[in-house]
Amino acid sequence: MTPDPFVTHRGLLFTVAYELLGSAADAEDVLQESWLRWAAVDQSEVREPRAYLVRVVTRQALNYLRTVSRRREDYVGEWLPEPVLTSPDVADDVELADSLSIAMLTVLETLGPAERAVFVLREVFDVPYDEIAEAVGKSPAAVRQIAHRAKSHVAARRPRPGVSVSRSEHAQAVDRLVRAVNTGDLQGLMDVLAPDVVSVADGGGKVRGAARHPIVGADRIARYLVGGLAKLGRPYLASVEWVNGAPGLRMEVEGELVGVVSVDVEGGKITRIYSIANPDKLGRLDEEAVLSR
Repeated sequence: MTPDPFVTHRGLLFTVAYELLGSAADAEDVLQESWLRWAAVDQSEVREPRAYLVRVVTRQALNYLRTVSRRREDYVGEWLPEPVLTSPDVADDVELADSLSIAMLTVLETLGPAERAVFVLREVFDVPYDEIAEAVGKSPAAVRQIAHRAKSHVAARRPRPGVSVSRSEHAQAVDRLVRAVNTGDLQGLMDVLAPDVVSVADGGGKVRGAARHPIVGADRIARYLVGGLAKLGRPYLASVEWVNGAPGLRMEVEGELVGVVSVDVEGGKITRIYSIANPDKLGRLDEEAVLSR
């Protein structure tokens, strides 16, 4: 029996939806809507199921993007993407891992819906311009212009653009951060943080102590981290967790997940910290997401 193309390509379709939305929960909703549409068509008439399904998912994701924009405008504090648990194997595909990073997904939030769709489909999944045009409802010429504009926009807003960091260098920095956090070692934190490090936290207005604005500077961030964890008044534990294609931190209090931390690294130092503590965004970290392109 021939496997259903939707099942065969589900990892790809989820990845497309997730990169377009920055939310695993919304991506799953998009896949459900896309499945209903796929089930309603005469599949024998579909010559290229993979391309067809990518178009369907893209259109549904664009609809979602337009409806959630107001919701994110009213969000309390900083909005960060919903993290997903990934296997270390995802990092073997450097371009995919980079596109899945919290840093990249955060930058993609600054694009309009059409720009985001065009950028992701072209730069991450290498979809031909004419297929992208069908998916977003624009001419191939317009899509080429949008792609150029979106690529420039992303390049200008990425933290430390063009810096290549080895897998081992990133992992070593995360290991040092875990040790310093678990021991409350202020100097250890200072040593692993770049002087101009930026910390962004997403508590969604639901987590006491989560900063609602970015914090800048190694000294301020180190004292904030040590002081904030001490105020919890309960034992906490940081451990290494593969999140969005790279090692990050899983934060637990008495065995309960209370946050996930992703970092950018340069020259062995952490240059940016993304802390997701909003409990609504921590529900999908018990099993690895199936991702592919």
